[in-house]
Amino acid sequence: MSSVPDPAGRVESLRRLAGFREEFYGCLTRRADALFELTDAVLCADGPVDSLVGLSLTAEHRRGHGALYDAVNHGRLELARLRRAVAALPVPLAADGRIVLAVDVSAWLRREAHTSPDRLYCHVTGQTRAQDQRVPGWPYSIVAALETGATSWTALLDAVRLGPADDETAVTCAQVRQVVDRLITAGHWREGDPPILIVTDSGYDSARLTHDLRDLPVEILGRLRSSRVMRLPAPARTPTTIGRPRHHGPELRLSDETTWPQPTHHTHTATSRYGTAQTRTWNRVHPRLTRRAAWISHTGPLPILEGTLLRLTVDRVPSGQNPKPIWLWCSTPDLTPAQVDLLWQAYLRRFDLEHTFRLLKQTLGWTRPRLRDPNAADTWTWLILTAHTQLRLARGLTDDLHRPWERPADPTRPERLSPARVRRGFRNLRPKTSHPAQAPKPTQPGPGRPPGSPNQHRAPRHDVGKTIHRARTQADQQKLKG
Repeated sequence: MSSVPDPAGRVESLRRLAGFREEFYGCLTRRADALFELTDAVLCADGPVDSLVGLSLTAEHRRGHGALYDAVNHGRLELARLRRAVAALPVPLAADGRIVLAVDVSAWLRREAHTSPDRLYCHVTGQTRAQDQRVPGWPYSIVAALETGATSWTALLDAVRLGPADDETAVTCAQVRQVVDRLITAGHWREGDPPILIVTDSGYDSARLTHDLRDLPVEILGRLRSSRVMRLPAPARTPTTIGRPRHHGPELRLSDETTWPQPTHHTHTATSRYGTAQTRTWNRVHPRLTRRAAWISHTGPLPILEGTLLRLTVDRVPSGQNPKPIWLWCSTPDLTPAQVDLLWQAYLRRFDLEHTFRLLKQTLGWTRPRLRDPNAADTWTWLILTAHTQLRLARGLTDDLHRPWERPADPTRPERLSPARVRRGFRNLRPKTSHPAQAPKPTQPGPGRPPGSPNQHRAPRHDVGKTIHRARTQADQQKLKG
């Protein structure tokens, strides 16, 4: 029998996957072998992960269920090193060659976990706005790099749990700053490259992100609510004008078309999914900042943050509902029509992050374990992110093990396999990669609690919600000072 050597690209991909697995094992500082095999069990389990203890039955997990829970509750990760290892991997680029990062929050709901600390009220979307709920849980801020084209792949780069004493905007700014610094250190961005695009939803303060990250090579693109009121540039001051110079021009109400001036650009793009996409843009539009909420403690004059306002409309949406216009604001004041089309297409790619969240929760079992300690939840979260990263590195290396009722993938384009199908074939790929975890040593289980003796150490119960009240108005600030 003769063996055919693999192509150079496949050999390089296998080498990169094996190197990352070795580096991941080096980041495990306590219970390393059990945590590493637990991650392999997530990748090689048959079907979705329904429970944490069920992973101990896979062939890749050679330890018992007691070692599994002990690893999750008492294992430790060197997160700084693991974050650098993830940032050093290849990062997908957009159509114009730039890096596009999406920031969003996904919640690990813990409704009845009264003994779990650091829970917050997380927003859960319903079928209608009246069905939206606030459910206790652990919210995680996740940063991912987006790809171009129709795909459900994203490159997860960081995850931070929001605590009861955290300021969400400050945590997001610090998280994005650290991710960008790691990407620059890894050589993914160099002097002269286009700025990194940060895409956010309407729940983020785009103006605050623009101001706090102004020293980084980034560009902010955020969605605006349709009830927002923006300001046009201040009119030119004539020599005969007296009084204080004006900082803001006329109002531009997004919900009132009579306040819209003539757009700077008007573009039309034909798409197969949404029909004709039309954009109207207004250059040098800025929000009028007030000393409330995020700006209440700002010292000095409030800045004038000029950017470009975009209004995107499409003919149809895949759900069949009546499409509503999307308002976007970019931190770059002057944009060309070509740049405008690239921006709204990059924003639509942000919805790929929803597919990633669905994969993490429904297939990889991110929110399945009923853990009490939030530190254990952080450890498990990073195990899931590492498993997703290994799936991304194995993209194009696994076979298409599709079900008889599923449509087969294009054999000439193996990189088009979905993350779920790549996971389906990861068990066959695993023997070709590195296995740094050592075999378990035979031990005897402990005696446990004597039969009939109740638990004498009741777990304390914790309240849900913020522990620090931050002033949102000047009146609130005076009350806190008094």
